[in-house]
Amino acid sequence: MRSVRIGVDTGGTFTDVVAVDEQTGEITTTKTPSTPANPADGFMNGVHKVLSGRSLSDIGGIVHGTTVATNQLLEDRPLDLGFVTTEGFEFILEIARQSVPDGYGNSYFWVKPPRIVPVHRVRTVGGRLDHLGREVRPFDEAGAVAAARWFRERGITAIGVCFLHSYADPAHERRMLEVLEREHPAAVVSLSSDVLREYREYERSVTTLVDAAVKPTMRRYIANLATRLGMPFSVMKSNGGVLSAAEVVHQPITTVLSGPAAGALGAALIAGAAGHPSVITLDGGGTSTDVAVVVDGEPSLTTEGSIGRYPCKIPMIDIVTVGAGGGSIAWTSPEGTLKVGPKSAGADPGPICYGNGGTEVTVTDAHVYLGRVPPHLLGGEIPLDAEAARTGVEALAGKIGLTPERTAVGILEISAFNQSNAIRQITVKRGLDVRDFPMVAFGGSGPLLVCRLIDILSVPAVVVPPNPGNVSAFGLLTVDVKNDYVRTHVTRDPSLETAAAILGELEAEAADALDREGFPRERHVYARSADLRYYGQAYEVRVPAPAGPVDPSWRDEVLDRFHDAHHRLYGYGYRDDPRHGVEWVNLRVSGIGPITRPVIPELPPPGGGAPPPPGERAVYFDEDLQGSGWRAAPVHRRGDLRRGDVVTGPAVIQEYGSTLPLHPGFTAEVDAHANLVVRRAALTQDGPVVRDGSVVRDGSVVRDGSVVRDGSVVRDGSVGQGRSVAQDGAGQ
Repeated sequence: MRSVRIGVDTGGTFTDVVAVDEQTGEITTTKTPSTPANPADGFMNGVHKVLSGRSLSDIGGIVHGTTVATNQLLEDRPLDLGFVTTEGFEFILEIARQSVPDGYGNSYFWVKPPRIVPVHRVRTVGGRLDHLGREVRPFDEAGAVAAARWFRERGITAIGVCFLHSYADPAHERRMLEVLEREHPAAVVSLSSDVLREYREYERSVTTLVDAAVKPTMRRYIANLATRLGMPFSVMKSNGGVLSAAEVVHQPITTVLSGPAAGALGAALIAGAAGHPSVITLDGGGTSTDVAVVVDGEPSLTTEGSIGRYPCKIPMIDIVTVGAGGGSIAWTSPEGTLKVGPKSAGADPGPICYGNGGTEVTVTDAHVYLGRVPPHLLGGEIPLDAEAARTGVEALAGKIGLTPERTAVGILEISAFNQSNAIRQITVKRGLDVRDFPMVAFGGSGPLLVCRLIDILSVPAVVVPPNPGNVSAFGLLTVDVKNDYVRTHVTRDPSLETAAAILGELEAEAADALDREGFPRERHVYARSADLRYYGQAYEVRVPAPAGPVDPSWRDEVLDRFHDAHHRLYGYGYRDDPRHGVEWVNLRVSGIGPITRPVIPELPPPGGGAPPPPGERAVYFDEDLQGSGWRAAPVHRRGDLRRGDVVTGPAVIQEYGSTLPLHPGFTAEVDAHANLVVRRAALTQDGPVVRDGSVVRDGSVVRDGSVVRDGSVVRDGSVGQGRSVAQDGAGQ
């Protein structure tokens, strides 16, 4: 019987896998090294590993988060791409937008990057529609044939088509597709009216071309996986939904950022179960760190995202990515300044300590040198060469004139500030106070710097889930099927009949897609939304629109939501000012096929007896009053900790896929769902504060196997506010 659902998230360094037995609810996690040369190899290795003796026939479903499309764009590999547009608009990519990165003060130094399609590979075709979709000039069939043959003769097989105002009527683009299929059957074609039926010609053009650029690669990858699996599977989308692989090959742009999107959703579910509906999520991997914001259980969405230097106006979870992962390389600028990232050692060759030929010091090497991670990864599967890491750090320290310890700490400090800057982009720049949000840190490298991030950002707490390296793969199993549909309809006086007709068409498209995904009509869910702005503004605010009949009360409700959202975002609104009319821009529908989500288990209350005593190793934290940061720190196995246990720093908590270095002055408490909740320690009246790596349970102090049960406060061997004195675990 097919009873196992599997989530596979392919990252730059590791491929993470989670399996859920739908009969017993048992959750199994594992990791395997990624295979950048052929990501399908790492995928299959992970699937066979997590099945652990079972066969592929036991699989009831697989959901995949992939970086294939993202990596192609980030590495600037959109080769042999062609563009067809309306006659007279051949320079739309060259003109682009007037904005300059980092503001106009940078305009003197900034050099416009190459276009995704150089102008000599752009062809134009006659014909013209107006903004309402009415034909002004007829489609030029002969010009279309000439363009198709031009691409065929030059071997250009990936082509994007974007005609002016085709969002209003796709007829001319459909005719261009027919010509290309007839004259150049080997071509892979993307139409803007299929990819993004929304106005703003430049963004729609680039989004369509990005889709065309990744389509051949994604089709080959999906076909390879389907052949090797011998069964259908689904792929995670950037909008927080999934889609069958058979469908996603027709819209591969929707898969960019699919892994980070799954991580944000998985973290949102875990945080919600732990009583934190609004959080910051931090997904630290080997190559990068991805951060997002969850408000009331839902990650924030945007259509103003970009992948690398390419704007992509598809709906996606609002994620900021920074090159600050475990494999991020430390280097020196020509001025001798220490820098970290964004270049990464990746999975091959990886950090120096991997012993695979890496020669440049990375963030992971710094952690290894300082003793903050164990001498092996994945429970011993990947031994680490600590001596090689030491040699690399010492060589870099000699180059910049610092001690090896200060060099390693400096690498981690720069990486922490890189991560904190990404968090500020997703919070402060969105009008949110970072201090109002706990943070969920996951990914293999996500928990490594949480104590510094608490200091830098003043977040109230950090939640580290169990198996943090597999949260993104777990998130894949929590995701509904979801497709988004949009139609531009710009008006200050919306016709309710027209709005109802547009929404009806979009919901019909959504219903057809959900039918193909196998969802019966009674399970379909349609989520409406609308983009509005005050007349004269350049950008819109998206608000949810109610279901039900499109009548005056429906319109008034949407307007009320817009005024509220605008005031919340920008601090002002014009609800009662008739001089500022509201302009409707886009109507949207999301078609959702809900799934059954796995249940997050709850830990039983702890039994009697003390936990096994922790191990110990030399770890370097911040320098103490004696000028040395090296100290013998307790090393706890996370699986030995029970509900209610509190570990205090300095200490290290390690598990199969990740490690939490707990700095002096911090505590980590195990909550009811096995999460570690990290906070800055504070002396309290109703419970002890311990600063030496001890475990506190039920008001008792457990250290080195001995128990003190009188409520004493133990602090560096001294006592305060207790009825007795305890030193070295013995009451006096």
